[in-house]
Amino acid sequence: MASSSSTKACFQCRDSNSTHFRNGWRLRSGQFAQLCNRCASLYEEGRFCETFHSNDEGWRDCESCGKQMVHCGCIVSFLAFTLLDFGGVVCMQCSRMNFILARKRCLHSETQIGNGETQGDAAKRIQIDPQYWPRVTDLELQQIGRKTKSVVIPLFEKLLSASDADHKLARLVIPKRCAEAFFPQITSPHGCPVKIQDTEGKEWGFHFCYWLNNGSKMYVLEGLKDYIGSMQWQAGDIVTFYRIEPEKKLVMGLRKTCAGVTPYEVKGNVH
Repeated sequence: MASSSSTKACFQCRDSNSTHFRNGWRLRSGQFAQLCNRCASLYEEGRFCETFHSNDEGWRDCESCGKQMVHCGCIVSFLAFTLLDFGGVVCMQCSRMNFILARKRCLHSETQIGNGETQGDAAKRIQIDPQYWPRVTDLELQQIGRKTKSVVIPLFEKLLSASDADHKLARLVIPKRCAEAFFPQITSPHGCPVKIQDTEGKEWGFHFCYWLNNGSKMYVLEGLKDYIGSMQWQAGDIVTFYRIEPEKKLVMGLRKTCAGVTPYEVKGNVH
């Protein structure tokens, strides 16, 4: 018989009668707060703070809509808002809406590209072959946004070939237009080292370079042996690259497509 000291209880209300607990926010220890069904539902619906912390300090107005009140005084709501450069906050609903509007503007500019009009980064993204356009769900963006605590912008994706997933080769071929649009600019085949930190805080050292193939550049991310083993990627999985704002860092995420693995499982790295 288990001792009473090992009895599981809800992190918030301390209820130990619940038979099912769900993950809440991440604690400083790296674990997740275990919540009973009632508290977990309030947390997932975004009503946790207004229920338990309504009289606490730290409530601020969203600078975008001016309607949504955000509780900036506790770890529970840490992922419910984005800090602005000038010190204000924006609720995540507005952050997602701003991203959707920005993406629509990029799509709208597609017809202008053919007329030679420069569109900066948007033009680079639109010129990417359709097979590399990111197909990202709201759930995936939500998961990555929670881990990176930033606004997440999908850039491109690639279906892993057998050679990409080869542990002995330990490298990933990056589509040329994608590499030139979103990766560091390199002027020689030797390339440059890149440091990549995964979403759990571990830093990985890779090398970005290119090979000359019949006069054309083939861009490669090398030194992935330990990373590939850790992420257990296989041919047929999908690697998606994102950028987080305002840090302008790259994120590399893996979407498993093998049997028995949910298509929404995301394992990400931040450059």
